[in-house]
Parts: sequence; C-alpha cells; structure tokens
Amino acid sequence: MTTNPTDPTQLAPTTHHLATAAEQGDDRTFEMRFTSTPRGARLARRLTAVRLDAWGIPYATEAHEEIELIVAELTANAVRHGHVPGRDFHLHVNAPADGRTVRIEVTDTRAERLPRRPTPAPDTAGTEETGCGLLRVSHLATRWDWHPRPDGPGKTVWAEYAFSEARSE
Repeated sequence: MTTNPTDPTQLAPTTHHLATAAEQGDDRTFEMRFTSTPRGARLARRLTAVRLDAWGIPYATEAHEEIELIVAELTANAVRHGHVPGRDFHLHVNAPADGRTVRIEVTDTRAERLPRRPTPAPDTAGTEETGCGLLRVSHLATRWDWHPRPDGPGKTVWAEYAFSEARSE
C-alpha cells in the first residue's frame, strides 16, 4: 500500500502535536533517532518532508525539495559511512522563528570516518554514482561542516539552508 502525504487521515498520527510558528512563538524543531539502515534514512527524509510542509515550506517548492535532498544526502552518508552495528543515527532539523534558515544536523557514532571537502575531478564530475553526496550538499546549502560528537564517539555533519529573498516572497 502506498501513502499519500496529502491525505490528512494518514498524517494525523505524526502531525497531531504540530503547531504553527505563531502558536509556538519559538523555533520549530524536529529530532529523532533512526536505525542506521537505508530504511531509516528514507524514513528520516519522509518525516522531515512532512514537518517542512507543516512549518509552511510546502511540498513541490524549490526550498522544500532542496532541504529534503540535503536531508537525504546527509542521512544516506550516516548510513553508508557512519554506520556502527547496533547504533542509530540522530537527525535534528531546526527552523528558527525568523524564517530565514533551516539547519540540518545528522549525528552518527563512527569517529574514524570523517567527511572530506568535495573536490570534483574535471574528467569524472557527474559520472560517478557515489561520492557526490557532500558535493550536492555544498551546492544546495549556504554552508556546511562537521564537528566531533560532544557526548560520545562519532561526529555531527550539519548544513544550513538559507532562504533567498526571492524564495521567501
């Protein structure tokens, strides 16, 4: 059975406690732990998409699609390069009340595999199936980086997406 994200009866369990920015009067935050599997990465992307729509960044807009792609790339990297058997990855998405940025953070428990700044080789740019995730993130995000996980082994890779004036109108 497939789900339709526009069917309100299917969204009721996950969105019943969501409030608009005016009701919250504060930042909007979504965070959850996911299994470090392709299914976990897919679920993280889908739940983020639902939250973005609830926060007023509607489906099928450029901003929604680009933020969703950043989440997809960072969570896929956490599964592929940060996987430690029996350990989950943590997703944290924050959209401050000012409405100018969305920050995505993905934390995994593998400390020895650190992200490298992408540098596409001129002769292979765009032809490889893997290794392009952080390159995509660097093009879509206003800025991104990583830092060691403060509460244990691992790292957090984060990206900030800033809305341009044209996008926010």
